[in-house]
Amino acid sequence: MVFGKIEYLNLLPFHIFMKRYLRSSQAKATMHYKGGVPSKINKDFKKCRVDAAFISSIEARGYNSLELGIVAKKEVLSVLVKPNTPTKKDSESATSNALADVLGIKGEIIIGDKALKYYLQNQPYIDLAKEWHNRYKLPFVFALLCFHKDKKFYKKIEKKFLQKNIKIPQYLLQQASKKTAIAPKDVLHYLKYISYNVDSKAKRSVKIFYKELQRRGK
Repeated sequence: MVFGKIEYLNLLPFHIFMKRYLRSSQAKATMHYKGGVPSKINKDFKKCRVDAAFISSIEARGYNSLELGIVAKKEVLSVLVKPNTPTKKDSESATSNALADVLGIKGEIIIGDKALKYYLQNQPYIDLAKEWHNRYKLPFVFALLCFHKDKKFYKKIEKKFLQKNIKIPQYLLQQASKKTAIAPKDVLHYLKYISYNVDSKAKRSVKIFYKELQRRGK
């Protein structure tokens, strides 16, 4: 099995969980990772170059998915628009670009760890997840864990991951901090804004997002 791995900080708890979950050598041998930014993983999944991955919500339509995703409770801090700038899409994310269109927000879109670093510089920004919550009073779902096969395997992962409160070991926190140039305390603060449970409110939010996309012919 090939799992599409997005290296953003928002999935750090999941990657730690998977490392612990796949303890047996047999399980590790059958699970291989293919890394990349969300837009690349989306393409790899569509072409069946990966068997499962967190797929951008806009691209997840029509595929098998779990009640596991990347959910912003209110703010997200890592999907931003720079106000009063020329409109520019972020090539790494299709969902964030579409979300800005749905909300009618203009400016340069930035996502992921670079957006989090921008936020930490106290620069002016518009948080797209917060704007969505202000409008619909719902969390925004940026990605869903989708799969082509082995449903039972991924349902077990979903159940076990959502049951656990993942603690990040200091050495892994330091590694993530060094790789992203974001302080450990800021990494931990950021992760408080992320949920992985696609509950009833999150599902309703996804349906509204899809309706808005359909209304715009996307």
